[in-house]
Amino acid sequence: MKRFIAVLVLMICNLLSAQVQFEARVSKATLGINERLRIDFMMNVDGDNFVQPSFEGFRIIAGPSQQVSQSWVNGRSSFEKIYSYFLVPNQKGTFTIKSAAIEYNGQIYKTAPIKINVTAATEQPRDPNDPQIDAEGKLYLVADVSKTNPYINEPITVVYKLYFNNIGITNSNEVNKPKYNDFWSQNIDIKQFVAEEGMFKGEKYRFIVLKKIVLYPQKSGKLVIEPLALDIDVQLPSNRRDMFGRMVVTEGTKRVSAGTKTINVKSLPEAGKPEDFSGAVGNFDFKVTPTKTDLKNGESLDLVVSVTGKGNLKLFSLPKPIAPNALEMYDAVHTEQVDTPLSGMAGKISDSYTIVPQYKGNYPIKPLKFTYFDLGSKTYKTLSSPEIMINVLDGPSPTDATVASSADGNKNKIEKVEQFKFIKLKSNLLTMNTKDFFGSNLFYGLFFFPFLMLPLIVLFKKKKEAIDGDVAGNRIRMNNRLAKKYLSEAKKQINNKELFYIALEKAMHNFLKAKLHIETSEMSKDNIQELLLSRNAKPEAVNDFIALTENCEVARYAPSSSVTIQQDFDKAVVIISDLEKQIA
Repeated sequence: MKRFIAVLVLMICNLLSAQVQFEARVSKATLGINERLRIDFMMNVDGDNFVQPSFEGFRIIAGPSQQVSQSWVNGRSSFEKIYSYFLVPNQKGTFTIKSAAIEYNGQIYKTAPIKINVTAATEQPRDPNDPQIDAEGKLYLVADVSKTNPYINEPITVVYKLYFNNIGITNSNEVNKPKYNDFWSQNIDIKQFVAEEGMFKGEKYRFIVLKKIVLYPQKSGKLVIEPLALDIDVQLPSNRRDMFGRMVVTEGTKRVSAGTKTINVKSLPEAGKPEDFSGAVGNFDFKVTPTKTDLKNGESLDLVVSVTGKGNLKLFSLPKPIAPNALEMYDAVHTEQVDTPLSGMAGKISDSYTIVPQYKGNYPIKPLKFTYFDLGSKTYKTLSSPEIMINVLDGPSPTDATVASSADGNKNKIEKVEQFKFIKLKSNLLTMNTKDFFGSNLFYGLFFFPFLMLPLIVLFKKKKEAIDGDVAGNRIRMNNRLAKKYLSEAKKQINNKELFYIALEKAMHNFLKAKLHIETSEMSKDNIQELLLSRNAKPEAVNDFIALTENCEVARYAPSSSVTIQQDFDKAVVIISDLEKQIA
């Protein structure tokens, strides 16, 4: 009997697993080093959390592009989802494209690895009027990096310039966005593209500045900036003329890439590093300013801790003042007045603490210290604030035990009190006369249980078939489960900032996919805003949702307290709850 049950369970598992197909297909297994390779990752279910392989030995020039199709044949639905990439080899040899992975119904599915043989360049027919060929040597995309060996949190800039000579440019399309992993990045908007003249490779070229990025490296070592790639629509003069003697212009597309950039980031020196160093790098001024120092009973003051200057202002935390127990100090209100030009962040950040005195007397607030790494002198500098005396002119008089500042900051410590345990009123007694199992209610219940379960099994099978046929409904339910799963994961990772914000962002994305029936590729800011408003969501809730989603990426590298992370989690729960009620 046990062997029969095991075989039955194995057959059911094999049947269920056979329903999911996930495979990789390539356009060719052998190609020349000057050829392109197309690879498609195909699945017959709407898998989520697609993880692409590393494509070692190849460079991605386009992708991923996503295609989804669904059809009905003889009353049965057919679903297909494809992720496509175009690759070019970096060198000759035999390479293995490793497995891609998806998640479906809580299970992980992977493709089989594929071996690709890259040979020497192959002969290809060339058209002399083809703009792809004529544009060679006339069109370049260059990434100018201001510094390749900065310190951690030292700003560097990347300026992308498109150089061209004797050709016309009508349009451009970004096919591969650069990635700035392990960098804090800020894009500087370019309101209007202006063609300028300059020297490039010893010749005069015209160029256009396409992008300006300010980067702050967040860890030491070799950090790679993946390349920007563009498809440029070009116009080139040909060797032909029209009936009026004018030169015929041919049109075509040229793909250009800025190339990969490697940044060697240096660690901040350990020699002379103070214990209270919080990661500030730049040149700063530090102030601690009270709004008043003389108070009457019932009044309050604001203690403002501020840093002004040039450096990574958004990427470190300010020191927190320590006040005597007789002064009630509330959580800080953080404000930022920071601009980010091409030279890096500059401005002011501050924490404002509201303090309410409890008793009459004079109470000192000890000096605060702020340490930063000065890039000019390459040394650590420490700034100190003066001691601030708070004079409370009237109010109740404190006792010594009340006013004394405790070392651990615990104002209301309750001593442990030993008590007698209460007498137990219930007992667990066992009967002396036991009944036989044969003929008992449990015996007959277990005997007839399989027969009672047969109708339930039939109903369950019909319900399962109906659910399996509802592809759209399954996708919505799956996205709902993923949203709850990642929201729960964010709560577990609340003490790990980076993992917390990654899980929170996934939770909000899967919530949108469940409620708006959209895919990841459709999640632009304008599209999300339009769809939510069309579903009767309130504008305030929509704006809060978009703002919190955009903040998740920045918050991974920006410093934040446990209070801020808890506030972001609570805000996400409230926003999702409000949209759940508002969306029609």
